[in-house]
Amino acid sequence: MIAEIGAFAAALALALSLAQGALGIMFANSTARAGAAAALSQAAAFACALAFGCLITLFVQSDFTVAVVAANSHVDKPLIYKIAGAWGNHEGSMLLWCLVSALFGAIFSSLRGKQSLGLWSRTIGVQGLVTAGALIYTLFLSNPFARLDPAPMVGNGLNPLLQDPALAAHPPLLYLGYVGMSVPFSLALAALIEGRADQAWARALRPWTLIAWTCLTLGIGLGSYWAYYELGWGGWWFWDPVENASFMPWLVAAALVHSAIVTERRGSLASWTILLAIMGFGLALLGTFLVRSGVLTSVHAFAVDPRRGIAVLILLAVSLGTGFGLYAWRAPKLAQPSGFSAVSRESMLVWNNFGLAVAAGVVLTGTIYPLLVEAFGGGLISVGPPFFNATVVPLLAMLFLLLPLGPMLTWRVGDMRAALGKLAPAAILAVLTLIAALVLSKWRAMPAIGLMLGVWLIAGGLVYLWVRLRRGEGKLSAKVALLPLAVWSMSLAHIGAGVLTIGAVAETAFRSERAVLLAPGEGVAFAGRRVTLLEVGGIEGPNYSATRANFRIDQTSGAASLHAERRYFPTSPMPTTEVGILSALDGDLYIALGEQIRGSEQWTVRLYHNPLVHFIFAGILLMAFGGGLSLVALARKRMVST
Repeated sequence: MIAEIGAFAAALALALSLAQGALGIMFANSTARAGAAAALSQAAAFACALAFGCLITLFVQSDFTVAVVAANSHVDKPLIYKIAGAWGNHEGSMLLWCLVSALFGAIFSSLRGKQSLGLWSRTIGVQGLVTAGALIYTLFLSNPFARLDPAPMVGNGLNPLLQDPALAAHPPLLYLGYVGMSVPFSLALAALIEGRADQAWARALRPWTLIAWTCLTLGIGLGSYWAYYELGWGGWWFWDPVENASFMPWLVAAALVHSAIVTERRGSLASWTILLAIMGFGLALLGTFLVRSGVLTSVHAFAVDPRRGIAVLILLAVSLGTGFGLYAWRAPKLAQPSGFSAVSRESMLVWNNFGLAVAAGVVLTGTIYPLLVEAFGGGLISVGPPFFNATVVPLLAMLFLLLPLGPMLTWRVGDMRAALGKLAPAAILAVLTLIAALVLSKWRAMPAIGLMLGVWLIAGGLVYLWVRLRRGEGKLSAKVALLPLAVWSMSLAHIGAGVLTIGAVAETAFRSERAVLLAPGEGVAFAGRRVTLLEVGGIEGPNYSATRANFRIDQTSGAASLHAERRYFPTSPMPTTEVGILSALDGDLYIALGEQIRGSEQWTVRLYHNPLVHFIFAGILLMAFGGGLSLVALARKRMVST
């Protein structure tokens, strides 16, 4: 009965979303009907929440008469993974997509603020159609409430790789980011229909873009951390096509955040901001296609049904076709930009946008090109890390070189000499870092330049904070308390990018690895430490058995213990790896247990030393925290203005 209630609620949400779309777009100038569209959006969100609550209940109860539960759950699975199983599969994750889209539409409808009636109503309408499109796809091609007869007794179980706390939170965060780009898309189409994209429109756009960017940052970071400690490869980013699928909308969202600032402050770049909003949502849909069409083989991919892939392509074509069609028709009629000089904060933000957009285009090319070659009979080719490191990394490096300059320049007309003078301490520190890195790395230029850029970003962010704190009179502590949150948020985001850069360069350029054969009692010297295998034995987990190896690590600071496991799940033929990680100031010692050599007591052990790898994840958290502070700053500003 619960499955039928969930299916009915999802169908009701579809009808409500379609009505929301029709009323919101067609009767935008009627206060009563626009209000009705807003009420419908909230009703659709409630219906979607009811449907998703039913799905979670089915997983918690282990109702294997429902096909998606039988395929992705097990009676012995811990409760947290039963709940996570609701979105750890294709059908459930699509229902989550619908829920997030409907919730965002409902929240937007309740926060009109100073938006014009037409813009507000049409945005609600477009968001309703976006939700309806996702619900049509879910109900007709990916029904999470389909029954199964006969029903199994225990279920197939969730993919063991996904039975991890980080992967329980990773999909919802990514979906908040992916689907979050639908609101800027809806605002962009509403502005094109209205024929106006002014500063008030950009003011409405910014918080939704920040929500999407911040959630994408956290989601990508959490997925990267999971890959680092769960997959046993010793790395944190592999330029996997599905990783790229989330990275592309992140780049465009970052550009959109900066572009919306210019439109809100100066009325400039309105057309470009709209274009970025359309492209950002298009790339989110493209990521959905890559994950769900079966065209890619990846540990991150969900589905292998070509029909579903074709349906997503149709949704993508309709969305982009509508968006670009309206853009070609209406873009010349948008608000006229105000002028600014070649040296100004606006110009730096334009360069920022250019670099991020080009980087997204390069990642898109490298991701899609092998698929196109294969589709047209050119055979299988691979575009991997060498291509992306040779193309995307230099683009981002040039962008990072300019990043600290923007905050130092004034709007409309800036003083480059004064800005460089203020940044002189940061430049000196960066040059000293370059020289030291060249000497210590035996003249390896690329890692030294990367470390220099990281220090330049961090020092530039700190210098900007110091410049702002020196303004006016009074005690420094009082100035710190009174410094606007917007200043803190921007500085922390830029500093976080610098911290991430240092960690990524150090881990990539200076990591060491070694594969050894060890029997209990044997040890090996590695990365300034001695690693000794003490014993190997079996243990039992809640829904798995494991082979656990215990190690002793002897280092200058004393001895430490570490263990690594190979886990065996009854529902999966392949074991999973649980690595041992010992963190220190200089980085992580990372140990993965391999297979036992047949007829021997020796085990294959892979050892890695990843210098400063924790800087990567600390930098991601700083960037996301900066985005969160910016949202708080905008909320405070809206409250004061109302």
